[in-house]
Amino acid sequence: MADITRLILADHEWFREQFAKLDYLEAQETPRPEDLERVWRPLGDKLDVHAYAEESIFYPQLLKRGEDDPEGETLDAIGDHNDIRDGVRDANDAETGSDEWWAAVGRARKANDEHMGEEEREGLSDFRKHAPVGLREALGRQYHSFMTTHPTTRGLDVSDRDPQAYVDSVETDSGPGTDSSLGIGSLKGK
Repeated sequence: MADITRLILADHEWFREQFAKLDYLEAQETPRPEDLERVWRPLGDKLDVHAYAEESIFYPQLLKRGEDDPEGETLDAIGDHNDIRDGVRDANDAETGSDEWWAAVGRARKANDEHMGEEEREGLSDFRKHAPVGLREALGRQYHSFMTTHPTTRGLDVSDRDPQAYVDSVETDSGPGTDSSLGIGSLKGK
């Protein structure tokens, strides 16, 4: 099983491929809305599920293990996730293929592109350098399981989060006497 950083990178590559498919469709003289929807619906859902999974699994551990400004990286990431969610929500509320829809998809793409670049340079790199491989693999199993069981946003709260409140709540939850193992057992010596 791959570690969580590899799984997140694989999702990033998939996002890039799906946006490229939309580029090809947009280049057609008159793209059919059903063709656009066939690409957009799973892409929009996965953008939201991916953000939710990162916020539930990856970023709490980055805040505990990162050493290259994990709080700043996390605050920025949650803000980026909000921008991505806003673009997805706006696209889902617009008529597929309309100018309004393309503008919303463009906003989601721009926010996602910026987020992926920053996350790949900062958060993922920081975590690979400072978190033990056993933890990264355990989190990878948890992330893979979550993504497999949540192909859509059904049942997930994908509303925007206040970045500072998110960081504060993670830091409060990891205080003395709390269980931060995520049910993955001991990772000593890994």
